[in-house]
Amino acid sequence: MDDNQGLALSGASAESAAAYRDAQRELACLVGDPLAAADRAIAASPAMTMAWLLKAWLNLLGTEPAGNAAALECCQAAGALLANDREQRHLAAVTALARGRWYEAGLLLEDLSAREPLDLVALQAGHQIDFFTGDSRMLRDRIARALPAWQRGTEGFHAVLGMYAFGLEESGDYAAAEKHGRAAVELQPRDSWAWHAVAHVLEMTDQPAAGVEWLRPNAPIWSHESFLAVHNWWHLALFHLALDQTEEALQLYDRAIGGPGSSLVLDMLDASAMLWRLQLRGVDVGDRWQPLADRWHAVLVPGRYAFNDMHAMMAYAGAGREADQQAVIDAQREALAAAGDNAVFTREVGAAATQAVLAFAHGDFARCAGLLRPVRSRASRFGGSHAQRDVIDLTLMEAAARGGEEALACALAFERAALRPHSSRLRPLSMAA
Repeated sequence: MDDNQGLALSGASAESAAAYRDAQRELACLVGDPLAAADRAIAASPAMTMAWLLKAWLNLLGTEPAGNAAALECCQAAGALLANDREQRHLAAVTALARGRWYEAGLLLEDLSAREPLDLVALQAGHQIDFFTGDSRMLRDRIARALPAWQRGTEGFHAVLGMYAFGLEESGDYAAAEKHGRAAVELQPRDSWAWHAVAHVLEMTDQPAAGVEWLRPNAPIWSHESFLAVHNWWHLALFHLALDQTEEALQLYDRAIGGPGSSLVLDMLDASAMLWRLQLRGVDVGDRWQPLADRWHAVLVPGRYAFNDMHAMMAYAGAGREADQQAVIDAQREALAAAGDNAVFTREVGAAATQAVLAFAHGDFARCAGLLRPVRSRASRFGGSHAQRDVIDLTLMEAAARGGEEALACALAFERAALRPHSSRLRPLSMAA
């Protein structure tokens, strides 16, 4: 039995292979429930190695705190089964990631993709690792290396184009990124990542009106059963913020970003980031921080992934949750001495960024600015996209303004206006305390 790209699946039956191929199609678009499809494949054939490995990847690529243990169980099951060379390489890579070795997992997948460029699961997993480690070059080049092996008629080609578009965008090649992203959407309108890639281009090239036009009329297509829906709603809200339409952004938060109450970490990241941006602008967000902080408290294991820690701190700071604030600081201190690559993420950027959020909330704007200035230029080292990490610059601008550092505030405002002349004001976001 083979997968959608014709690669052999050890231990698969006709039924399990069909379920696995369903999972591949859903994962390629980031829609539906590929984890359920992987479970169906396992139920149909418990000896299907790649079904266990796909389940392991799916448990890890959302950075959910419970995912590591579940992934290791899948790895143990897969390790006892017959596996071809490709599957053995998957097992090594996913085991490394489950144990917190992000960079090793990315390198192992790099070698796998060099040998098997049509392995779409390997490309998608590697692309997400590059995203979570902030490696913009590999976001582009991992896909560029595989692209010549793909043809327009090959199933999943749209996903390869969409990933390439995002990698090009994060590398600053906006024209090519938009071209490939739009081509991916034309091939497969359900491809959430491709919609997202074009949204990033329009964000980085300061085209908020075009961003609204790209996302809003097509929302029924890109949001339907998509587990990237909240993130794309967040992008739409960003475009409204750039147009100074704060009420529209707040309504989107209530309707589609934070209001629905998702407890998925990736969704809560967007909720925290949007409320923080609104609050930086002086918008009264009311009691919205409290339920978000409750959801973070219920699922977060602080000190596991620094990018998540910073966003959880936004919610804890906004809600005035002092015990949770201290728990994050303490966990990050322990993380610095722990094994795994999160120690690097925390040391390089995460600890300073998280403490800066807390300092800002406490009104210590000088400390906030002092913490952010040394890390803003290397912020990619703790993951996320340029658009997501922009919150660091926005917070620094506002801290300088509120802290009375007029020369710095003015310099930062002119810096931003040079990059975003249409949607940025020449003064910091708000002078109100």
